[in-house]
Amino acid sequence: MSTPQFTVADIRRTFLEFFKDKAHTVVASSPLVPGNDPTLMFTNSGMVQFKDVFLGTDKRPYVRAASVQACLRAGGKHNDLENVGYTARHHTFFEMLGNWSFGDYFKRESLKWGWELLTQVFQLPADKLWATVYIDDDEAYDIWTKEIGLPPERVVRIGDNKGAKYQSDNFWMMADTGPCGPCSEIFYDHGPEIPGGPPGSPDADGDRYIEIWNHVFMQFDMQPDGSVKPLPAPCVDTGMGLERLAAILQHVHSNYEIDLFQALIEAAGRETGTADLLNPSLRVIADHIRATSFLVADGVIPSNEGRGYVQRRIIRRAIRHGYKLGRKTPFFYKLVPELVRLMGEAYPHLAAAQARIMDVLKAEEERFYETLENGMEILDAALAGDAKVLAGDVAFKLHDTYGFPLDLTNDVCRERGVSVDEAGFNAAMDRQKAQARAAGKFKMDRVLDYTGSGNLFVGYEKLEEAAKVVALYVDGTPVAELKSGQEGIVVLDSTPFYAESGGQVGDSGRIVAGSALFEVADTQKIKADVYGHHGKLAHGTLGVGDAVTAQVDMVRRQATMRNHSVTHLMHKALREVLGEHVQQKGSLVDPDKTRFDFTHNAPITDAQVREIEARVNAEILQNHATQARVMDIESAKATGAMMLFGEKYGDTVRVLDIGSSRELCGGTHVQRTGDIGLFKVVGEGGVAAGIRRIEAVTGANALAYLQQLEDTVNRLAGALKAPAAELQSRVGQVLEQVRGLEKEVGALKGRLASSQGDELVAQAVDVKGMKVLAATLAGADAKTLRDTLDKLKDKLKSAAIVLAAVDGGKVQIAAGVTADRMGQVKAGELVNFVAQQVGGKGGGKADMAMAGGTDASKLPAALQSVQAWVAERA
Repeated sequence: MSTPQFTVADIRRTFLEFFKDKAHTVVASSPLVPGNDPTLMFTNSGMVQFKDVFLGTDKRPYVRAASVQACLRAGGKHNDLENVGYTARHHTFFEMLGNWSFGDYFKRESLKWGWELLTQVFQLPADKLWATVYIDDDEAYDIWTKEIGLPPERVVRIGDNKGAKYQSDNFWMMADTGPCGPCSEIFYDHGPEIPGGPPGSPDADGDRYIEIWNHVFMQFDMQPDGSVKPLPAPCVDTGMGLERLAAILQHVHSNYEIDLFQALIEAAGRETGTADLLNPSLRVIADHIRATSFLVADGVIPSNEGRGYVQRRIIRRAIRHGYKLGRKTPFFYKLVPELVRLMGEAYPHLAAAQARIMDVLKAEEERFYETLENGMEILDAALAGDAKVLAGDVAFKLHDTYGFPLDLTNDVCRERGVSVDEAGFNAAMDRQKAQARAAGKFKMDRVLDYTGSGNLFVGYEKLEEAAKVVALYVDGTPVAELKSGQEGIVVLDSTPFYAESGGQVGDSGRIVAGSALFEVADTQKIKADVYGHHGKLAHGTLGVGDAVTAQVDMVRRQATMRNHSVTHLMHKALREVLGEHVQQKGSLVDPDKTRFDFTHNAPITDAQVREIEARVNAEILQNHATQARVMDIESAKATGAMMLFGEKYGDTVRVLDIGSSRELCGGTHVQRTGDIGLFKVVGEGGVAAGIRRIEAVTGANALAYLQQLEDTVNRLAGALKAPAAELQSRVGQVLEQVRGLEKEVGALKGRLASSQGDELVAQAVDVKGMKVLAATLAGADAKTLRDTLDKLKDKLKSAAIVLAAVDGGKVQIAAGVTADRMGQVKAGELVNFVAQQVGGKGGGKADMAMAGGTDASKLPAALQSVQAWVAERA
């Protein structure tokens, strides 16, 4: 039986429709940058956006979900960046089809629906499918063999093949402890003409049997001692690679032969002028345009650290492959429209960001040739002197930090008779891969063992509440009572305390029970609807079941509310002043300030800051009433409320109107905009490439800030003996005086250096027809060294010169070579030779180069060695 051909778009749509018919809620893909999860650099699987549900710290209004998740893995044992484009299934960016059950259905439904979708809907031949189960999972084995009817010889039990109990390819663990369970993988047999053996066999790593769908059954809680106990509500987490499934359904072996990649490869061939569409470089470019474009759409801009560093590596790898194909001008960004045509319907935010993606990629391409020049300078410096081998860590730095290809490094070194320490290069590469794998693992604390019902939050309406203690914890362990002086966590049946969420810090205050006083320092969620009050029992005894009065610190809450409310007004003003591309990337609201991170490629100008302040303060002066309404998500969308991309919203949401701003928000807010008081921006700067941070204050904090500025102005006016109103003109006068004095000093230095230069001409020594001069120039700075060097070259005509100056133990060195001698002696090599003797390094061009050093005591000997060094090369 021949399977029908499905396009990638068909597969996405069919998968989601199938599970929608099975009562699943279709959930949009979350961003590649995980929200509120510092343990992951990128979203690398479909379950990432549901991680908190599995951990019990959140819950959704649905118990069944399905999604097509955009994922990225750049590095790690299964997704080596250097293999992308050269193997059939390595990718940086990929799409994961997944369905989930949160305490609803379990193994039977999951496996039967998987079989139904593959064999009846996608019409894969049943005799081509294999399955694996964990060795002890008789339930899954029986479902496959007795209910679905898969022959026993095609259902493979996989044991503990990683050295310990539960350490198996078919046993999944989120971390060392916590939710875990067996899994069942479905494999497709490509046929005997492809090398490789079935799963579990010695030849399992071949390409004949390819895993397409993994069903994870979270039914245990892994204990610290390595034992497991059943979870009260077992869950299902499945993941199926879209590209792998498409290759099977489209009757091709390589993922790069599917319709989506073929279109991108054709576009890459067109833009690079490459007719051979089988060239691996085109596959690299086609893969990388997906990863880089989605990263930009999710706010990741190329940089030299963190996520931006990974982004830069991927972009520059694509550009290098274009360069390898002969493309010497920007081309990569021109593939974005084709990508949007192919994937924009499934990912609307990608289409909306098309222009910005193209701008970012084009700018990075234009830096490519600058990067090549930088790499050559570093190579020149590293190969100065008599070096015969380029250190592996230098080659790796060129490759990894500057995007300088190893093969180009090898070419340059071969021309100079130098070899490259490739073993050292590979060792550095392995270290980086190990770090990347370690950074990709889940790291988390165990959730408190709380099995009671949720508590009632009344903090929107009041700041004091009569309640009852329902649980107490000390060091994460449940206790019956707290004693005086103990730190712990108190759980109440109802509370006015707001738990940290959405960027707003948790409330503080006090819990009183007779003579007992518990001082609440912070409030955090234990689970989705359970608030934990963290603090210390100041005196008395507090026990489970005690009646208490919970009192929020009113002054702190009110200050926090002012800052949270103004954040909404500021967000709206930022979009109006800077553009609709502004997206929130994080916030922190506490009693002192509001801090807001957002996507923007340039600093905010003073004029823009003033305009933002004017718009926000105008909203405050209008003193509009704040309105909060709870409604279903579809009704909220109909109101036009702003919804943050990547944020998780339930079926029921809280729509908040503050002034002209309308957003979804669960935080606490002022009753009227006028309650905010004065709004003042106090800081703006970059926190990452393409990410800006703005900080502002309100109310009494804004007044205190302005008064502090006024005090500063008055102190400066006093020091300069000028009225505050005339301070600007007086500062201008002082600066003008300083500039005049600096010019005088510079002129004096120049005359001094010139007179010394005339004296130095006589010190030049003839070496094989070339004048060689190495001397110290007292009191010179870098500019004076360069200027004197140029004058000496003019006077000596044919020369190699080194001039040095000492300032506070630091050494500055300049080297120059006249044009007729650059074939024999290069200034960059000469200056590096001298610098290395005084604890420094440097480099530059063949005619002029600068360097520095830290050991002035060795300078005389270093200068004396110049003559012999030049003589060897003359």
